[in-house]
Amino acid sequence: MIIKEAIILAGGLGTRLRSAVPDLPKCMAPINGKPFIAFVIDHLQKQGIEKFILSLGYKSEAIIEFIIKEYSYKNFQFVIEDEPLGTGGAIKLACSKTTTENVIATNGDTLFKVKLDKLFSLHQQQNAECTLSLKPMLNFERYGVVELKENNSILSFKEKQFYEQGLINGGLYALNVQSFLQKDFSEKFSFEKDYLEKYFTEGKMFGSVQDEYFIDIGIPEDYNRAQIELQ
Repeated sequence: MIIKEAIILAGGLGTRLRSAVPDLPKCMAPINGKPFIAFVIDHLQKQGIEKFILSLGYKSEAIIEFIIKEYSYKNFQFVIEDEPLGTGGAIKLACSKTTTENVIATNGDTLFKVKLDKLFSLHQQQNAECTLSLKPMLNFERYGVVELKENNSILSFKEKQFYEQGLINGGLYALNVQSFLQKDFSEKFSFEKDYLEKYFTEGKMFGSVQDEYFIDIGIPEDYNRAQIELQ
């Protein structure tokens, strides 16, 4: 059994990338002539994802046009935010199009080449509500740290500061749709702050540690690094 559906958040403005990508949604930033989101979609397809729900906002028409041109359109559905709903609101909106019990949720501006079978195996085994993909990192200050208990459930989320080593949230999740939708959220909310950090103490959230390739093109240095590393 493997997850077949994925939600990709692709509504970001990319304000910090303005110098490199002046007039496109962040996930459409070109990497060697190909929009970054294509690398995300291609990896997920190789891992068995068959249906994609893209949550769009800023310049959504550019993304839709690209998908129609490059992919089998029947495998894609789109939800469009009239106004920014936050990461949580965007995932909640996209959940209205899901047809399976569990989905992958990820960001269109981050590529984390996790093994979905490993992630989903832990998710199922623990009957989890949400299972996070965690990346081991050294000497960083751009990310907060996630700590795990012995059974891989979430022990704590720690604020961004300098860490010599730690596990970061790679922004790719296995999510039980019904459990998520039963929570009482406002219309606009942060998936990280208002869902993960608020509800992890209930013990139904787990972490799958995967030391796989990870890049987040949210800042110009990493956008430039992607040009070298992704072909």
